[in-house]
Amino acid sequence: MEEATPKRTSIRDDAINLPNLLTMLRIALIPGVLFLLWEGTPKSNFWAAILYIGTALTDLIDGYLARRWGQISVLGKFLDPLADKLLVMATLIWLAYLGRLPFLGVVAVIIMIGRELSITALRTIAMSEGVVMAAMRAGKDKTALQMVAILMLIVHQTYTVYFGFYETEFDFAGVGLILLYISLGLALFSGGEYFKIFVDAVDAKEERLTQVSS
Repeated sequence: MEEATPKRTSIRDDAINLPNLLTMLRIALIPGVLFLLWEGTPKSNFWAAILYIGTALTDLIDGYLARRWGQISVLGKFLDPLADKLLVMATLIWLAYLGRLPFLGVVAVIIMIGRELSITALRTIAMSEGVVMAAMRAGKDKTALQMVAILMLIVHQTYTVYFGFYETEFDFAGVGLILLYISLGLALFSGGEYFKIFVDAVDAKEERLTQVSS
């Protein structure tokens, strides 16, 4: 399937195209997820998980539509990662506030937030230096794992899961914590990769400038 060629449009036009409207809807739905989590009942946790899945699905849909319809825009490039980070960070902070994370889980959340702020600052500096830092595979895997971990933590309760003639108790909160810790490892690894790319790119730029001036 061929992707449409991006068309040059104004910021105002970009703000009302469907992919960006879906991205803004994703941001608008975040308070709904937090509100349902606040109630803390199994029923509200279930609906919070459903709403969370819905917000995550808009991430796939808006990206597909933007590429398919040639509506990739500067506004979209800004809003899409912002919406992802707001969804993940807001939910993790809220879960920590509600006491659903143990001490190590809270520490993991703090480290993740510090990592996200550091990488965002690094990318800003890189842009000012004319260095493009593309998203790394480890970073994408980290985000995907975080989303699944958060979904598990939202469900929270332990349920009996049936596999044909076999049944077992599935601790959603416990599995979510394990995935959260694994995603933290990926976050630190990908953060190191981003830092190395930045240092190598800046060194290469300085070397080119030195050769030109000599």
